[in-house]
Amino acid sequence: MVAEDDAKQAELVRRYLEHEGHAVTVVEDGRAALEEVRHREPDLLVLDVMMPRADGLDVVRILRAEDREIPVLMLTARSTEDDLLLGLDLGADDYMTKPFSPRELVARVRTLLRRNRRTAASSPAADPGTAPGTAPGSARAEADDALTVGTLRVDPVRHEVSVGGTPVVCTPGEFRILAAMAAEPDRVFTRQRLLAELHGFDKYISGRTVDVHVMHLRKKIERAPRRPVRLLTVFGVGYKLTDPAKGARRASS
Repeated sequence: MVAEDDAKQAELVRRYLEHEGHAVTVVEDGRAALEEVRHREPDLLVLDVMMPRADGLDVVRILRAEDREIPVLMLTARSTEDDLLLGLDLGADDYMTKPFSPRELVARVRTLLRRNRRTAASSPAADPGTAPGTAPGSARAEADDALTVGTLRVDPVRHEVSVGGTPVVCTPGEFRILAAMAAEPDRVFTRQRLLAELHGFDKYISGRTVDVHVMHLRKKIERAPRRPVRLLTVFGVGYKLTDPAKGARRASS
């Protein structure tokens, strides 16, 4: 679905996506976008930020509050980094500033759809006999495919996170970072590597995007976010996720 109030822009996007083989529905304002998604959820939403009746940021905020995990590619004339980070923090999956290349937009749509299909294919309904592999001695894949690092539990299938049994609500971007790191605890992830997990287009968005997600994650999974013991900074390199109990045991030995 394309939500864009500029008729010429919407028609251009529609033609390029249809040429790629997609069936495209076009709506002209944010409220119509919400109604259409609720009526018949599309595989992906291309969403303009500046729209009447409800802007794109409000649309993303409402969709994520309703626990809808539809991939969202946002389009905007705004180009400041703060605007980009706000959209991503609300739960957008990717962001393009106008003017943009229609071919690049099609490529990003293709990437988002491919990633979403991989997520669906990994569900128990799709392959009940397969559990994702984990590195020896790292996180363990339980019978329900959840990853655990100490008392932190990340379920890639159900998109659920908990710490010590307490549920933690994460945005899609936060969840992708946490799931990637939980699969390989104690591995140091560079910002570029985490950007690739987030969007697959790390050259378009700065490393500050990762820093913002990490800051929000620490507020959710750390007792003292300013003195983290789980999600650690490796200065000059990036971040790593670790079991704080292991560090305590090493310190006492």
